[in-house]
Amino acid sequence: MANDPRDAAHPIPQFPAGFLWGVSTSAHQIEGAADEREPSVWDVFTAGPGHVKDGSTAAVACDHYHRHAEDVALLAGLGVDAYRFSISWPRVNSPGGLDFYDRLVDDLLTAGVRPVPTLFHWDLPADLDWLERDTAARFADHVSVVVDRLGDRVKKWITLNEPAEHTLLGHALGTHAPGKQLLFDALPVAHHQLLAHGLAVRALRAAGAGDIGVANSHGPTWPASQEQADLEAAAFYDVLLNRLFAEPLLLGEYPEGLGELMPGDVASDLKVISEPLDWYGVNYYAPTKVGAPQGTEIEFGGIRMPAELPFSVQEIEGVPVTDFGWPVVPEGLTELLTTFKDRYGDRLPPVVITENGCSYPGLDDQARIAYLDGHLRALHKALEAGVDVRGYFVWSLLDNFEWAEGYERRFGLVHVDFETQARTPKASYGWLRDVLRAQR
Repeated sequence: MANDPRDAAHPIPQFPAGFLWGVSTSAHQIEGAADEREPSVWDVFTAGPGHVKDGSTAAVACDHYHRHAEDVALLAGLGVDAYRFSISWPRVNSPGGLDFYDRLVDDLLTAGVRPVPTLFHWDLPADLDWLERDTAARFADHVSVVVDRLGDRVKKWITLNEPAEHTLLGHALGTHAPGKQLLFDALPVAHHQLLAHGLAVRALRAAGAGDIGVANSHGPTWPASQEQADLEAAAFYDVLLNRLFAEPLLLGEYPEGLGELMPGDVASDLKVISEPLDWYGVNYYAPTKVGAPQGTEIEFGGIRMPAELPFSVQEIEGVPVTDFGWPVVPEGLTELLTTFKDRYGDRLPPVVITENGCSYPGLDDQARIAYLDGHLRALHKALEAGVDVRGYFVWSLLDNFEWAEGYERRFGLVHVDFETQARTPKASYGWLRDVLRAQR
């Protein structure tokens, strides 16, 4: 069981004054009201047979679109400084769509909670395709519309969420929307999302916005052994899932050998992609143990890994796992952040943990408390090691539609009964509330 934050013998370490505490959600996973907006690639994908494990869709989800006032009250009761949500591009394209975000932002500010919108969290309009370069330009137009409406009140912005996962799962392996199985032919999707990020930064700056970041997913890559084949496979995986999405932003260059695989005038695009950031967001869940390819298809963490991949993802033994099967390794967060500090030096802006959380059932979710307790302590160790960390967002406020898993995985601090839409704070909600009180 986790230490009680009110226990003077084992308190969560004190974080610096001004450290930003928040929780995160995404539009498609919680908003519902799908009939009140244009369709996204996820609406098309979930309508297909077998794409979601429980056969569900996000048509209603948590009905946050109609119940956001109740959820803002939960945020206020939790005592967070900030709420990271995403703005649905298809909803913005629909009549009156921005009115909802107007109301949400106003209600958050009234409750004393800072709005931190993510401008793209996987719900691409159904008529667009990241394989097409024009989608990046269309995204910049979308950003301009949003910041023109909300920029007088929103002071902290996130461009993209996890372009690595959207590329790998949605376009290389096909387990997420839009369900394409292109393997390495999906690399243009990565480039066009990174270009969209850079164009979005420019659009935000042109509108007078500041405090701009991104939410990239990262984790340490651990080789399965010290054998050369395992070391090479792990190094390749690290390039593909970490360096490919960090180095164009931070260094203005692709890892060796990848730039020539990207479409268009890559050198010119990299000047856009590497527009300076005010902070760098990291979504952390776990390290990945990687070895040489095994020559057979495997399933890991709910994801099908084809035999033709030049690596294999393997189980990390001797650690707890969530009910998703993900390993619980808090020290991996310290390792990741100190590695980034050493790797990128002064090219790494201040860091914000934009997602960290776990899936467990039940209202008395002591395992989630232990998970968060361990990761906050690991984060503090990174601070002590000299990493400039400015904030931490828990994933997630609410149980929600967990993509291809449907409603079977529960990441929320608040339980949602998807039949009645009743919200019930879990034990972890009360624990985090007490942690935040002790930090002030």
